[in-house]
Amino acid sequence: MATKHTPTHYVFLLGIVVLLAVFLVGDYLWASTSSSRSRASSSAPFWSRSLDLSLGRSNPGSKEPETKTKGLKVSIKFLNATYTDIPAPNLVWEEMPEAPVPRLDGASIQIKDLLYVFSGYGTIDYVHSHCDIFNFTNNTWGGRFDTPRAMANSHLGMATDGRYIYAVTGQYGPQCRGPTNRNFVLDTQTKEWNELPPLPLARYAPATQLWRGRLHVMGGGKEDRHEPGLEHWSLAVKDGKALETEWRTEIPIPRGGPHRACVVANDKLIAIGGQEGDFQAKPGSPIFKCSRRHEVQYADVYMLDDSKEWKQLPPMPKPNSHIEFAWVLVNNSILIVGGTTMKHPITKKMILVGEVFRFDLHTLKWSVIGSLPFRVKTALAGYWNGWLYFTSGQRDRGPDDPSPGKVIGSMYRSKIIL
Repeated sequence: MATKHTPTHYVFLLGIVVLLAVFLVGDYLWASTSSSRSRASSSAPFWSRSLDLSLGRSNPGSKEPETKTKGLKVSIKFLNATYTDIPAPNLVWEEMPEAPVPRLDGASIQIKDLLYVFSGYGTIDYVHSHCDIFNFTNNTWGGRFDTPRAMANSHLGMATDGRYIYAVTGQYGPQCRGPTNRNFVLDTQTKEWNELPPLPLARYAPATQLWRGRLHVMGGGKEDRHEPGLEHWSLAVKDGKALETEWRTEIPIPRGGPHRACVVANDKLIAIGGQEGDFQAKPGSPIFKCSRRHEVQYADVYMLDDSKEWKQLPPMPKPNSHIEFAWVLVNNSILIVGGTTMKHPITKKMILVGEVFRFDLHTLKWSVIGSLPFRVKTALAGYWNGWLYFTSGQRDRGPDDPSPGKVIGSMYRSKIIL
């Protein structure tokens, strides 16, 4: 016998549909009002909702007999693309002169009032092989000069002693070409380059620093660009010269991979953030065309001191990579700008970071001290006379879309008081 549907039943169904429509329209209007970019006003860094509407018997464990009434079950889930954004104070950013060229995955070193900005991608098919210099005193760009022909073009490791800049390993060429294990040193006073002994193995974007008279290189991506390396080597150097002919094997870093910050502070070697996995050349591609592979960003922080054993420090507020040159050391604090965090769990798109993080080396506590004018990865940071600067990298697609957009040469600064 067919089940009769009364007018009341249809009214009820129609009411459910109307309520659902109101909910969806309201959510759309709510999301569209966030274009002001004020992530600090978010009530929580994670926002999701789920709605389940059912008609008819839906409990499979019920002992009551089933009816022949047709059921309607609707399940709706939302995950705002900006769910990883952390509420942060608004900083006032001033736009400065743009860099001569846009660059992604470049490298930078600050020496006094000069920021040396090296190489990087211009586009996925074109890489730079020169250095531009920004003068913090007069806020101008100038002094361009070439890098050695055999030096890597991106994913470099780099460190300085205040005069000499040591550039190690990295990717040679555009797209996802192979790495080189050749290393070079620049005398910033004479602009002369010399070569150092090659690394035992080539690496992509390894953590690199000068510590206790030795040039340390650790982690990074292995030769296939995807597998994380754990190896740690060091070389004795002084005044731009190697004091040894071979690299010495050191204690491996607990977690490998590229794109992490590496800082020496209070005579301790500190590695921050990073990722496991990276884009990889498509098999058989004559141009080594980049193909996306699984990546895992992490928030881990490791420290090496006299104990000769890596110690784990409090992690970053969220997983973060592509920050190897996005840090500055100020008043016993490490500041980090932007980066890349875990991909969106539904769309699988990469998510860029738009916060300024502070790690207080006295209290060993992390905080978020402000937001950037936009999210950006592989930014190149500097600090001068109370001003925090950043330039270059790849920015987001807009306030409500944190996925990677345009490669930029823009430069901004904000007054920071710690």
